Order: sequence, then C-alpha cells, then structure tokens
Amino acid sequence: MKFIRHLLAFLCCAALLCPSCIASALSAEEGMSIVCTIFPAYDFARRLAGDTAQVRLLLPPGSESHSYEPSPRDIIDIQEADLFLYAGGESDSWVDGILASMGDSAPRALRLTDCVTLLAEETSASMEQEHDHGEEATEMDEHVWTSPKNAMLIVAQLCAALCEIAPQNAPAYEDALTAYQTELEALDAAFEETVAGGKRDLIVFGDRFPFRYFAHDYHLRYDAAFPGCSEDSEPSVRTVISLVETVRAEQVPVIFYIEFSSRKTADVLAEETGAKELLFHSCHNVSAEELEGGATYLSLMWNNVAALKEALS
Repeated sequence: MKFIRHLLAFLCCAALLCPSCIASALSAEEGMSIVCTIFPAYDFARRLAGDTAQVRLLLPPGSESHSYEPSPRDIIDIQEADLFLYAGGESDSWVDGILASMGDSAPRALRLTDCVTLLAEETSASMEQEHDHGEEATEMDEHVWTSPKNAMLIVAQLCAALCEIAPQNAPAYEDALTAYQTELEALDAAFEETVAGGKRDLIVFGDRFPFRYFAHDYHLRYDAAFPGCSEDSEPSVRTVISLVETVRAEQVPVIFYIEFSSRKTADVLAEETGAKELLFHSCHNVSAEELEGGATYLSLMWNNVAALKEALS
C-alpha cells in the first residue's frame, strides 16, 4: 500500500498545479465514461450502455486481479468517470482509500457486492487439511458474479444507475436490460437443467474455488484445494491425498481448474485418478486472445455449462 500512498500524494500535487488535468476527458458528444476493475463489470456495462458510453477495463488482459495495483493514469480515469464499477472485496481493497481521497470529486460508484445477498467464504473437506481455520475471521466471498442468478441482480442495479446518470437514454438502457436478462435467464435455466439431469452433485477443483455463489445457487457440493482469494499455490500433501480420496470414492470424472492456473494440482489429481481436466472459467478476467476474440460473460459461462455437464455425467 506504500505505492498507493505515494500515488495519492502525487495526484494531490498534480491537481493543485494543473486543475484542468483532472477535468473530464469526455465531451457530452462522446457520451459517459464508465471505468471497471474486473471483466464481468466491464462486460455488463458495455452490454447495457452500448454506444452511449466509453467503457474501460482497468485490469490488463491475462493479469491476476488479486495483485493488481492502479497506475496514476488509472486513478485519473477513475476520478474522471461518470460511473465506476468494482467488486468490493479483497482483490480491490485499494478502492476505498482511493475514493475517499477524492472527496467530492469521487465518481458515482457501484459495488457489485452491494447488489446481492453475500455469503461467507467456507472451506471444503480438503481445504480443511491445509490449515487450522478455527480462529480465522469470517470473510464474505466477493465472487458474486459467478452465479447467473446474481448477474441478473447486478445488471438490474447497473441499469438503474445508468438511467439516473443519463435519463435521456433510459428507454435504450431498459430495452438492453430486458434483452440481456432474457439471455441470462436462459443461461440460468441451462445450469439448472444440467444439475437436475446429472448423475452426481459434486464438483472438484484442483485449484482455487471462487464459485461459492455458483455452488450455493445450483445446490452443488464441492471440494477444492484453496478458497477463492487464497494466495497459496502449492497444497499440502494432506490436501492432495484428501482430494484424491474424494475423486476416487465418488468416481468423479472431471477435475476442474480456473483461468490462468498453473494447473499443477489439477495435473497431479488427474494423473493419480485418471480423471479428465477441464477449465471452469470464473470470468474474473480474460486473456488478450479471449478479449480480441469477442469473449463475453455469456460465452464463457456457456462453455461452463458444457464443462459442468461432463463433470456431472
């Protein structure tokens, strides 16, 4: 956080020397500016706002969100924004200090975790083998978008914010919301049908597990190597043994890993059990190739539908 404090000092001095540098960069003709910390917020915003806004994703493609630190340009873009979207959890803990430092110049902000009912992080059977969690404080899980049911709640509040900022565009935003909600409902139904038609209700991740809301909403049991925001990269031998035993005992056919994973743990589990490895995308961020290829929250989640169908078969 030393970097952030130095950055704030720099920006305060810059504002005193050159107030015009902090002025809005977009004219009325160019539309509103929306700045987002993570891919789901970015994708939701560009879908609803369309060509009425310039939408920027702060997190560079392919980067790890939990280690991201904003640049001076990022902070200026946040201050100039008409709307700032962020998750509201451990991965962007720097946000509150930045917004507070801006005072009355802070942009309107929408925190995704404020849009839904939060769930506490929990540990699966194999995670319990890693550490003694008895004295740890309860943390609320920030990965709210991983459930399409939550995505529908988030985009509804995003639409309301857009309509307040640019009421002249409200009919267009509401039409976009209706169309998007229909697509999200179809995705939700596909997950429901996949779970209902599955032979099992257990999913196993040889990786972090940022899918607390997903598992909760679709009534799935799960086991994994680490919690969603864990900084760990190497599980203990006890954790690996526990996961192997679970996969064998329940005849789990698929070991999941998440995007940008080293896949070390998933590789070990697959080798020990003969299970297949598949990607289950959390949508937290995308690669440059995915972004250039037109990846969206919906396209990534539909790929997850197919992966889940194979895992529950």
